[in-house]
Amino acid sequence: MESGRATLLKEQQLKDQFDNLEKHTQSGIEFVERYSKFVKERSDIEISYAKQIRNLSKKYQPKKNSREEEENKYTSCRAFLSTLNELNDYAGQHEVIAENLTSQIITELSRYLTELKAERKSHFHDGRKAQQQIESLWKQLESSKRRFERDCKEADRAQQYFERMDADINVTKADVEKARQQAQMRHQIAADSKTEYSNYLTKFNQEQNEHYYTLIPNIFQKLQEMEERRIERVGVSMKTYAEVDREVLPIVGKCLDGMTKAAESIEPKTDSKQVVESYKSGFEPPGDVEFEDYGPGQTMKRTVSETSLSNSRGEAKERPGGGKSKGKLWPFIKNKNKSPKQNKEPLSNRFNEFMASKPKMTCLRSLRRGLSLKLGSGPEDFSHLPPEQRRKKLQAKIDDINKDIQKEMDQKDALTKMKGVYEKNPQMGDPASVDPRLVEMAMNIEKLQSEVHKFEGWLAEVEGRLPSRSDTPRRQSGLYESQNSNSTMVDNNCAQDRESPDGSYTEEQSSETQVKVAIANTPEFDDEFDDGDEETLPTIGTCKAVYSFEGHNEGTISVTEGELLFVIEQDKGDGWTRVRRNEEEEGYVPTSYVEVFLETNTKGAMTYI
Repeated sequence: MESGRATLLKEQQLKDQFDNLEKHTQSGIEFVERYSKFVKERSDIEISYAKQIRNLSKKYQPKKNSREEEENKYTSCRAFLSTLNELNDYAGQHEVIAENLTSQIITELSRYLTELKAERKSHFHDGRKAQQQIESLWKQLESSKRRFERDCKEADRAQQYFERMDADINVTKADVEKARQQAQMRHQIAADSKTEYSNYLTKFNQEQNEHYYTLIPNIFQKLQEMEERRIERVGVSMKTYAEVDREVLPIVGKCLDGMTKAAESIEPKTDSKQVVESYKSGFEPPGDVEFEDYGPGQTMKRTVSETSLSNSRGEAKERPGGGKSKGKLWPFIKNKNKSPKQNKEPLSNRFNEFMASKPKMTCLRSLRRGLSLKLGSGPEDFSHLPPEQRRKKLQAKIDDINKDIQKEMDQKDALTKMKGVYEKNPQMGDPASVDPRLVEMAMNIEKLQSEVHKFEGWLAEVEGRLPSRSDTPRRQSGLYESQNSNSTMVDNNCAQDRESPDGSYTEEQSSETQVKVAIANTPEFDDEFDDGDEETLPTIGTCKAVYSFEGHNEGTISVTEGELLFVIEQDKGDGWTRVRRNEEEEGYVPTSYVEVFLETNTKGAMTYI
């Protein structure tokens, strides 16, 4: 009985251990699921972060055909663009992190969890099966034991009954024999029950030994190994989690190095030079205003500041009538008694006559260009811009036209090849159907080439490679004449082509243009312009020829290396300086061929183009 109780106690303890193991392994599975969920949320964060970084990079990318794209020529803007590109690559690395977390951890853990649950279920199923089997054997043993005990008790009672019957003299012999046989039968049944119980006991002991020393330990060992593999797998996943980040660190470092390199590439001096090059006009600053002494019977001239165009407008409003135009509209008239008031013809008629005539002054072409700017868009040759800005615009226009020419030539070559294919294989198409398009392309190319030649001519004029015939009158009309202050005011206006120092136009300038156009056909105007061409220009300094220059083009002068010359007109942004050898020989030489020494006290006598 004590042995039976011990067996029952062990069975109960074993059952409790299975329950504990079942709870522990279930909590381990839940831990793996929790960790997998953590990694998935981290992956979602990385994807969201990468998306936001890409959107941020895209948001601040320069827009096409916008001011931001124009600013990319500055090193700071290019550095910022490089930073945005590196930031985009940086976002890509976070996408790689999310992808690797999903493929190397989340997917693997999900598959492993399925396998782990199946293995755990199998082990506990085997444990329950072994436990049920040992319980069944125990019940059979107990049943045979009880049967053996009952049969032994019945055999004892049968034996006692036989002995009583045999001792009783009143019982017949037949009854005694019957009692004896009954006792023998009961003893035989008891013996059989004993044998059966013994067999069951032996079997149970064997099964119990196998159960406690083989089956259950094996199941527990498998559960232990399963749990160790689970813990090891979690550790590997955690290590992979760190390695996924570590793998992208070199590329992230390169992205950060690229940002640092972009920041170090910023050159403030280069950017400031770019600003200067972008807005450089080529104009010279105005000279000093001369002192005018007051004398009896003399009227002091009203001068207008060249640096403020609004002053002239204000004075014009204050002095209506002929007073405001007296100093500006008649700069070349020698007879001071003449006044524009004597001609009452409307300005519109004068303007119509001027448009029908060919004025001698190159300067008036600039006035007409200024008027056209007031009435519509800018001229085709960009003459309304300062020299440096005009050169850049012309060069850009030439480059665009050359691109169009190349595009047309490529299309023409393609059509020519197509025509050759049609000629060799008429079934593919009619060769004559391509001819109209080829003719059209040839005309387009010819037209574009003529446009290129036209703009190259204007560019050559700006750069000073080919001085035009109209260059000399334009320069002469812009010279300073110390004897005539009225001429100075008009010359400056003409030489500046009706531009303010920043290249823009004002309403007051266009109104002056209309008035000057009105007097363009007057005889006095033409005569005085011709007289102005013949006046001798003052010397403003000296120069020394650094290189020899042949001077074959019209308006130029040949010089030899080391020769000393007088400077009568400084470079106005076109690359040419006007010099004089003697009273009769003067002309233009490249500014880069001479070393100029200007006189400080005569710089104010210069005219600025």
